[in-house]
Amino acid sequence: MRLDKYLKVSRLIKRRTVANEACDNERVSVNGRPARASYEVKEGDIIAIRFGERTLTVEVLSVQDNVGKADAAALYREVRP
Repeated sequence: MRLDKYLKVSRLIKRRTVANEACDNERVSVNGRPARASYEVKEGDIIAIRFGERTLTVEVLSVQDNVGKADAAALYREVRP
């Protein structure tokens, strides 16, 4: 699954267009490298998203196309940097 779509499905970022812009502005990195929106997300990837001063780091546990709002948090696990 594409990185921008994963960020939207997992509800880490609310809209896919916003996720796309975050990738274009190099605010999203995967496994320590800046990632493009077209990056193919795999289980075990470490995604870091910069929100201003704060950085959210998560580990991908599962990749699914359609997930309910209640189950979205089960797709990733927050990691302390």
